Amino acid sequence: MPLSHNVQRVQESVTMQISAKAAQLKREGVDVIALSAGEPDFDTPPNIKNAAIRAIEDGFTKYTTPSSGIIELKEAICRKFLDDNNLQYAIDQITVNNGAKHSLFLAVAALINTGDEVIIPTPYWVTYSEQPRLVGGEPIIVKTRPENGLKITAEEFQAAITSKTRMLFLCSPSNPSGAVYTKAELEDIAQVAVENNVYVLSDEIYEKLLYDDVEHCSIASFGEEIKKLTIVVNGVSKAYAMTGWRIGYAGADAEVIHGMNKVQMQEVSHPSSISQKAAVEALNGPQESVEEMRKAFDTRRCYMVDRLNMIEGIECLMPKGAFYAYPVVSKFYGKKTGVSKICDSVDLCKYLLEEGRVACVPGVGFGTEEHIRLSYATSMNVIEDAMDRIENALKKLMVE
Repeated sequence: MPLSHNVQRVQESVTMQISAKAAQLKREGVDVIALSAGEPDFDTPPNIKNAAIRAIEDGFTKYTTPSSGIIELKEAICRKFLDDNNLQYAIDQITVNNGAKHSLFLAVAALINTGDEVIIPTPYWVTYSEQPRLVGGEPIIVKTRPENGLKITAEEFQAAITSKTRMLFLCSPSNPSGAVYTKAELEDIAQVAVENNVYVLSDEIYEKLLYDDVEHCSIASFGEEIKKLTIVVNGVSKAYAMTGWRIGYAGADAEVIHGMNKVQMQEVSHPSSISQKAAVEALNGPQESVEEMRKAFDTRRCYMVDRLNMIEGIECLMPKGAFYAYPVVSKFYGKKTGVSKICDSVDLCKYLLEEGRVACVPGVGFGTEEHIRLSYATSMNVIEDAMDRIENALKKLMVE
């Protein structure tokens, strides 16, 4: 029997596909450098691991209640939102989920009806365009412009709104571009959302990874009207190197959170008990490791972007957040490699994997064909080697 219509509409994750291909080549003994996955190379800090070990030793290995997250963790999240984002939430306005990706989906499932439109500005994380499709929604892709730093403007947001518009996806700092929205930009977007009664799903998972004295601002912090319309999503994966622990969380209006919790109860019951205890320690414990990792990412960021801009045919803006470089590589399209021609970002990434043994992610998966994404969440030695390989591979294209 055929799959459901909604599942048939969903595309597989480009980043996961590239990472899987790179891992396969590594298993075959091929020396591949993976710059494809959005995952810190650092280990989870010891104090967080020890909290998980204590949870196991104390027998905290059963079902947890409430299913939306243990109270201790929800209290820690409330404090974090207040201290970091000037957002005051009550316990019933918080939900804890199996990663920030799960939080995003629960919000979509709770709010989107069949035929509802969800505005998604480019470049977007590959999951954004697919989650609305799973529940019958329609992603409306809005192309942003380089002169605006690849960020949607309030005017572009307003122009995309129709009678069917239900939600805007927003990500700052951005995956994949590293762009960070300013306070003024967010205030203007918030005004449009309030005037049109459009929900804002604000992905703030990279908020701790900022550079060049840029400050993070949550769109929900501009007053009660926009706060009521905003679902703020965050988690411990990126800032605390806890990707595998799978803990994300969201703050929103109590009615929205109740809807998200209903879906989670019937879907996965609750997040891992042990991971929740680890997340409590991550949020409440020492924060020095976060700054140490951020500084390391900053050094790698500058090196990678400088090296990319030294390669003939590449242009790369300096990202202000997250841990990705997002260079324009379209000058290589039309170049020949052997009997084949590179026509797009997929072809170029295949070439870099085959010729340079470096795994990157094609920009088409993020809605911008002219880019590729490279992660600098790996060691400097690896980045240096990867840049050498990419430069050598692309030099061959320029002379052919």
